[in-house]
Amino acid sequence: MSLLSSTIQTAHAAVTSLLSAAEVKPGSTIPTSALVKEDSSTETFTFEGLTGKNVFVGVPGAFTGTCSAQVPGYINAYEKFTAKGVRNVYVVAVNDVFVMKAWKAQLANGGTPIKFIADDEGAFVGALGLLFDASPLLGGPRSKRFVLITEGTQITHVVVEPVPSELTVCAADKILALL
Repeated sequence: MSLLSSTIQTAHAAVTSLLSAAEVKPGSTIPTSALVKEDSSTETFTFEGLTGKNVFVGVPGAFTGTCSAQVPGYINAYEKFTAKGVRNVYVVAVNDVFVMKAWKAQLANGGTPIKFIADDEGAFVGALGLLFDASPLLGGPRSKRFVLITEGTQITHVVVEPVPSELTVCAADKILALL
């Protein structure tokens, strides 16, 4: 391993540590000042003023195998979520807005009301304490696989996959059972 490569890996690990606060817990609030994107690379927004019951699905990376297997479960069960009072389902990844839009188009060719959110700087996920160093596989810090259920901005449930590459506790059917 070259000195440059070693330095880059160390820097990625340090950035991940710096960006991640202590892992979020029920009763805390979602970060309302972190800037994210949905439709445009130049238009940002925050979750300040979020109301109602919402589900945030954090995934390590768009177009990856496990993530591409997980998200269709939420797309297919969207009406079941809304029947349980869920206002919005947000799929959040530390990817750019172009990648998230392309992934949404691939997974929901006919469209979906689920919102695909680009946390391109990792500010939202980092403030939740849910970043991990995925440098060896995905090139940098990424989101752990998690699901948050919120009532407004207050977090009522936190579910985090023990192994980010697996789907055991964050599948749509498991989350529906919590509502």
